[in-house]
Amino acid sequence: MLLMCYCLNTSVAIYPNGSGDFSTVFYFPDMAKDKKRFAEVKMATETDWPGRWNHVKRLLERSGPFAHPDFEPSTEILTFMQETCRILVIGAGGLGCELLKDLALLGFRDISVIDMDTIDVSNLNRQFLFRPKDVGSPKADVAAAFVNARVPGCKVTPHYAKIQDYDESFYRGFHIVVCGLDSIVARRWINSMMVSLLNYEDGELDQTSIVPIVDGGTEGFKGNARVILPGITACIECTLDLYPPQINFPLCTLAHTPRLPEHCIEYVRILLWPKEEPFGAGVGIDGDDPKHVGWIMQKAQERADEYNISGITYRLTQGVVKRIIPAVASTNAVVAAACATEVFKLASSCCQPLNNYMNFNDTEGVYTYTFEAQKREDCLRAPSIKCDHQTVKSIEERTRENLKKTLKELGLKSGQEIYVADSTTPNSLTFVLNLGTSMDVGTENDVRAAN
Repeated sequence: MLLMCYCLNTSVAIYPNGSGDFSTVFYFPDMAKDKKRFAEVKMATETDWPGRWNHVKRLLERSGPFAHPDFEPSTEILTFMQETCRILVIGAGGLGCELLKDLALLGFRDISVIDMDTIDVSNLNRQFLFRPKDVGSPKADVAAAFVNARVPGCKVTPHYAKIQDYDESFYRGFHIVVCGLDSIVARRWINSMMVSLLNYEDGELDQTSIVPIVDGGTEGFKGNARVILPGITACIECTLDLYPPQINFPLCTLAHTPRLPEHCIEYVRILLWPKEEPFGAGVGIDGDDPKHVGWIMQKAQERADEYNISGITYRLTQGVVKRIIPAVASTNAVVAAACATEVFKLASSCCQPLNNYMNFNDTEGVYTYTFEAQKREDCLRAPSIKCDHQTVKSIEERTRENLKKTLKELGLKSGQEIYVADSTTPNSLTFVLNLGTSMDVGTENDVRAAN
């Protein structure tokens, strides 16, 4: 707490002392000249004021009925959280903003955040770390600057990049990874990366190589939070069937019998855009470009009028083009709070972590349900083969001509290995060829993941 008393150009900085009374700490004869010094003194004095972490200490310095069996209350736990523990937050959107705020207020001080997006005006209604002046700026940079300025002592390091831009050494440097993603592909990639960090000695998992993942997701009034211990509990790949399938419309419906405004928009996006190339040859659709979205909306409206369909709006058009998932601020807050709580439990061992999946639904009332997602025994482990090229796209560009060739023309024989790269994993899979002379024999081909 800080009180400022102004008298012309003279300022006195007053801070509370340990007993709760106020005492004058510094005197600035000329505030206009001493602004920088005052800011330094203010930050140094306010980083940890008396009683700041009492709410956290109550959980860390005494035991309780829900404490972890191995938990030993200690003042050193808070010190570890503040000075040693490194947290990585992936995503600085609706969930990410809430996560950064929650983690900073729980006492974590060494936080990194990755996000490849820039701020759009549509984000401002729920992503509260951003302001109108920030539109067009990187989300990670703005979110980090806001939390650093608002929470004394917290250092959030921004990374305006894709998660695929960093290698194992980067991810190995964190104690816990928290995901606030809106993409299944990105979830699968980070899941594979965390699994690839595991070390096995004589077939036994070295538990010191585990970097836990806390993953949260929301859609409208529904959400979920989960804790993943790579190599021990169910991972993203084990539970892919829990994710709803992406909605795709049959081309015959789009072309001949549209019934919904979404059909008209998809018709323009899939069929008309490549045919007419309105902004030049090879120019793809940019869902954040008003000109692109406007053109699609205009053409979709023309088709909607032809079939007496109503409901074409700019917002709907952009939502279909970008496949925007509806977001509700309150749902983000609840799920982020659940995720931050799990991070706190993992870092401090003050309570048993979630085992291992929680559903949240407040469509009608409030409903939560937890269950243990089962680890699949045939779940792919971390392959040891790394791709020679940085991205799947670069591999595709260099080997595009090979798509026209048969296995024989490529010179492949039985017993040889094929490394397969995919955008959902930083590693490759290995297929061992066992070529036969008929389809029956071919079905017995040996396919395995490289381990």
